[in-house]
Amino acid sequence: MSQTYGQATGGMPERASQTEASGWAVGWTYFAAIMMSILGIWWIMSGLVAIFEDEFFVVTEEWVFKFDLTTWGWIHMIVGIIILLASIGLYSGAVWARTVGVIVAGLAMIIAFAWLPYYPVWALLFITSSFAVIWALTAHGRDVTTVM
Repeated sequence: MSQTYGQATGGMPERASQTEASGWAVGWTYFAAIMMSILGIWWIMSGLVAIFEDEFFVVTEEWVFKFDLTTWGWIHMIVGIIILLASIGLYSGAVWARTVGVIVAGLAMIIAFAWLPYYPVWALLFITSSFAVIWALTAHGRDVTTVM
């Protein structure tokens, strides 16, 4: 007697219980991890420049979020370290790393927007990279755990 596909599991297809990760999904998650590593290093570099070389950044207009450049440097350093640590956790597929990655990338976008008058090119680069990280982690983040 032959059974049709899925009758052995009570009408549900047998493949539905087995989840296979898409190569694209895993690739996008690793892309997010790599981008987070790069973003963390960029934020740390930007923070170091703001802390040690105040005259490097030139403010062209008055801005609502006007802080001392040393303050901005420490903000960048802290955000960069958190992003870098979350990227390391993301390589192992840790759920906390995906969650922290999305939250910190969102926070990084807001901080980069406030940083626009100090260095617009870096700020726009931070914003677009953070957006790509958020998309990759929310759309494809859980697929890495099936590979690990």
